[in-house]
Amino acid sequence: MSNKVKFEIEFVIQSSPQLLYQYLATPSGLSEWFADNVNSRGEMFSFIWDDSEEEAKLLKRKSDEFVKFAWEDNDDDTYFEMKIIVDEITKDVSLFITDFAEEDEVEEAKMLWANQISDLKQVLGSR
Repeated sequence: MSNKVKFEIEFVIQSSPQLLYQYLATPSGLSEWFADNVNSRGEMFSFIWDDSEEEAKLLKRKSDEFVKFAWEDNDDDTYFEMKIIVDEITKDVSLFITDFAEEDEVEEAKMLWANQISDLKQVLGSR
């Protein structure tokens, strides 16, 4: 059993859900902000940074709504999910991240996501 704890963070993104989804669910979109390079073979995605490569399995996805991945080397039930939420009244688009980290690494993991999402916003031309 893992000692990892679940955490969730939300980012407001000025983008249409359809455009945002392309950056979350496709290798070319993910290569723009999440990793240096991303390849996929079916449900398996390879995320490449500098000299390291991580494999993740696409567990679930729903067009224009969310993607959910699990890292291959995890022997627990952890995953990371990127969910697009549209406020019904204001129509504001938020990206809701669910991830897991060791208890003493949660703040670091949140900062990493914040940096990644900052890159995503730049690619999207969002503030």
